[in-house]
Amino acid sequence: MPRRSRTAPRTAPVPPRPLPPGRTVLVPGRGEFFVRDSGGAGLPVLLVHGWMFPSDLNWLHAYAPLERAGYRVLAMDLRGHGRGLRASTRFRLADCADDAAGVLAALGLPPAVVVGYSMGGPVTQLLAQRHPDLVGGFVLCATALDWSDPRMKVFWRTMGALRLLLGLFPHGSWRTGMRLAGAPARESDWVASELSRGSARDLAEAGRELGRFDSSGWAGSLTQPRAVVVMTRDRLVPPRKQHALAAALGVEPVLLDADHEACSAAPTRFVAALQTALDSVRQGARTAS
Repeated sequence: MPRRSRTAPRTAPVPPRPLPPGRTVLVPGRGEFFVRDSGGAGLPVLLVHGWMFPSDLNWLHAYAPLERAGYRVLAMDLRGHGRGLRASTRFRLADCADDAAGVLAALGLPPAVVVGYSMGGPVTQLLAQRHPDLVGGFVLCATALDWSDPRMKVFWRTMGALRLLLGLFPHGSWRTGMRLAGAPARESDWVASELSRGSARDLAEAGRELGRFDSSGWAGSLTQPRAVVVMTRDRLVPPRKQHALAAALGVEPVLLDADHEACSAAPTRFVAALQTALDSVRQGARTAS
């Protein structure tokens, strides 16, 4: 008789907690987009993830609390990230904003509150500027008006090497990084699997796009109710830049004593801060109407 292998069979990585249902939304003229949608009749909240980390990694801990709070929770993977659109054209933040607008329009939703985290902040600002009829309010987290800080510029210049590394060893690179960061094996396999879905070319281009973004000349003219969540110990987006964003938008920021990855490293406190910001935007929307 053949000997049994003592090695347990490999199984596909599974998320550590339930996720909202996912589906494909066709936007005529733009393509198909993967969207998480909790459903329901609550105020729609569109969650826009940060650079490299697709929606499920960025918002894993926020989905259920926001749904319990009565919101209709939606999240889409931006082009080049996760299950997002793969386009032949160069990655542009403005295209991401137009993609999101197309998804909201295709779903026939009332004006949504849009939440942008890190790179999702520029996308959200562009969405509010370019499609104001679709955005009833917005929350910006761990983000800025511009990404031209000298220390940040050094980071963006590494994008060529990053593209090469991710292109050659996509899953292994992420898995090794997660293990070195101390993540449990099962969780690190799922995270690595999700991260490796992204396009190396688009991820590199997205980093360069961030380095070129600057909304300081027009963000203050946005008219929707808004809120800003500042990570006071952020080592990637300097807190002074986050405070400058809040000042330009004319709001008192919600402060969170956390680093840039608060959405995953301090999820309970982050979600509490996010809900405070969302409540203020919802109240502002009611007052405006």
